[in-house]
Amino acid sequence: MNVIIIEDELLAQAKLEDMLRTLDKSIIVQAKLSSVKDSIQWLLQNPSPDLAFVDIQLSDDHSFEIFRAHPVTFPVIFTTAYDKYLLESFEFNAIDYLLKPISEDKLKRSLEKVAVLRDHFLQGNLLKFIQNIQQQPARNRIIAKKGTEFVALDLCDVAYFYTEHKIVFAKDFSGRQLILDKTIGELESEVNPKDFFRLNRKFLANMKSIERFKPDNGKIRIFLNPEMKEEVHVSKETAPEFRLWIEGRV
Repeated sequence: MNVIIIEDELLAQAKLEDMLRTLDKSIIVQAKLSSVKDSIQWLLQNPSPDLAFVDIQLSDDHSFEIFRAHPVTFPVIFTTAYDKYLLESFEFNAIDYLLKPISEDKLKRSLEKVAVLRDHFLQGNLLKFIQNIQQQPARNRIIAKKGTEFVALDLCDVAYFYTEHKIVFAKDFSGRQLILDKTIGELESEVNPKDFFRLNRKFLANMKSIERFKPDNGKIRIFLNPEMKEEVHVSKETAPEFRLWIEGRV
């Protein structure tokens, strides 16, 4: 696998290269670059690598400027001491976001992720996600339980579905909570994926319920309305799909 390292700290360059070669003897480090200018020039003059490790804060600018000037055609693993760039990184084919100092275990997990996604990157997993989200389901209402009675609940009135103590609930925008006899997985297959997103194994949320979101230790923290007492997060692995969905790009 051909790899480039874009990092302006020479010691960090050398350490990352040593760890890569220790973890995978087949890795060839094609280039070690230290600035936006040099990186753009290298990419214009050479075939695209199979993978790039890219520090975000370089000596002459943020490395995002490299990929704004040169279209990204390869997966990128960003490395940084800060988590505030997490969301922006997924605009540029990021498949992982490693916080410094980078340990061998973290790097190993990233390489394992690369191996899994290699044949599916942008053509597989995300393509399937895009295809699924473009399908329009026919269901507009769902049956929910209120006490001993049942009500027909319009999906547009549902803020989110969630599980608690193995029971599935629907909470509408007025704060009303109703019980359902379906699993979160079943609901996910029945709602319109342009309107609802599976945030994690417990939450399926209407876009209108997402008040705001922010990076949080490599994940994305979601703030819902009506508010939930527990914190709700999107995992690092799901973040690229969430970014596409929230921006309406699929």
